[in-house]
Amino acid sequence: MHDIVTDLCVFLPDLVWAHQKVSIQNSISGKLEPSNKRVKPVAKSNSLTGVITPVKTPALKRIGQSISRSISFRTDARPLPPAPLRSRTKASSFPRRRNSQCWSDTVESHDLTAKEIKRQEVIYELTQGEKQLIEDLSLVKKVYYEPMLKLDIMTESELGQIFGTLDSLIPLHEDLLARLERLRGSEKTVGEVGPTLLNWFPCLEAYVTYCCNQVGAKALLDHKKQQKRVEHFLRLCQESSFSRKLDLWNFLDLPRSRLVKYPLLLKEIQKCTPPDHPDEDTLPDAVSCFLIQSIVAEVNKKTGEAECQFYRRGLIYLEESQRITEIHQSRFLYCHGELKTNKGQKLHVFLFELALVLTRPVEDREGGQMFNVYRQPLPNTLINLEEIPDSEAGGGGTFRGAFTGGNDKVKNCFRVSSRGRSKVNPYCLQANDSFSKQQWITCLRQAIVQSRDRSAHTSQSPLSLHPDPALCHIADLSLSSDTDMADHTSR
Repeated sequence: MHDIVTDLCVFLPDLVWAHQKVSIQNSISGKLEPSNKRVKPVAKSNSLTGVITPVKTPALKRIGQSISRSISFRTDARPLPPAPLRSRTKASSFPRRRNSQCWSDTVESHDLTAKEIKRQEVIYELTQGEKQLIEDLSLVKKVYYEPMLKLDIMTESELGQIFGTLDSLIPLHEDLLARLERLRGSEKTVGEVGPTLLNWFPCLEAYVTYCCNQVGAKALLDHKKQQKRVEHFLRLCQESSFSRKLDLWNFLDLPRSRLVKYPLLLKEIQKCTPPDHPDEDTLPDAVSCFLIQSIVAEVNKKTGEAECQFYRRGLIYLEESQRITEIHQSRFLYCHGELKTNKGQKLHVFLFELALVLTRPVEDREGGQMFNVYRQPLPNTLINLEEIPDSEAGGGGTFRGAFTGGNDKVKNCFRVSSRGRSKVNPYCLQANDSFSKQQWITCLRQAIVQSRDRSAHTSQSPLSLHPDPALCHIADLSLSSDTDMADHTSR
């Protein structure tokens, strides 16, 4: 016990974790810690001088209980119940969602058709999704934001940038949850849901501000993770049962994932709605009407613009000739990520709306990430794209040797060059895997075609020049592995 107390006084988050652990052990065993037990004084930590001093066990217990309550994601501050914890097996297995209960599990009997049962299941999924999102966002505030602010792990300004307008989203979803629960009848069935959703969807415009902030928030969070205290705190939280093995960014990205799911849920409800149902008049409007789709599209557009501006500001031009107008006129990113040159050098490549920019990542004075522009950027209208087939060692020559050392196949490579610019040498680039290579080639082809169309038809409406919606937000991807890509496309 003395060892535990010593560790806890060195770093306060450990106090929370150890206190929860001891509380669970005591709940299971039914034994309480003797109130007259004493602990040896411990040396003061530089970071906690004047905050924690050697105290008796009862006082230490009160501190632990207070902190445990402050980070608890429960709405009530009651201690853990002494009931057997084995009944909550789902919590110990760290599920992505805590409750997989179906609507059918909540009713004893019903007299509904299979189609109507499916409809109730989807509406129940919508309702439970709101409830779980509210719990998760409240958890983020109590477990991450408030302790990091109190412990001075980050400044209030840094936390404000990372968490953005998260607080404003919680009451928004609480409102929808309350509306949906009021629709449930005495038999736990929901009748007409279309008007409620149509009236609530305009509230989603609040997502524009939150999602636009996420680009800078992610960059700052990744930078702060390099500090030992921040990394230690976040690791302790991720290892705790309440996190379900999700890290802080997983929680901060939940609202955006939820936003893109609404159109899918609406279509499922409409599919299960009988022709003579009252929702048959309103749900098609909710599904096909520009309301929800336009909000999602606006969020994607504004987020893409914010991301483009963020990375543009991070470019460092080594020569004035690199400042081509196509970079500054670009409104979004098709994609960006790590690629290698034919000399094995790692580059971070940005495919903007109108230009391809190769960069070398560097750090600024404060440790933030910047990007030195490498060679001359290429306007998309002038790009020639050549896919290089995977080849054996005998067919590569210098190109093969540069990538592989003369022993292996040349894999996942493509070449970009410029039309009509003899001073710009071709760039031979290698992706991390075959899926990443195909995504780069797809994005490059899309960018080339649309840039040339834009150049040839400057009088067209700007709306017709936006990229394919399926590719519009590929900029979220690092394009570093098949797993990353699969995770994104499954959302």
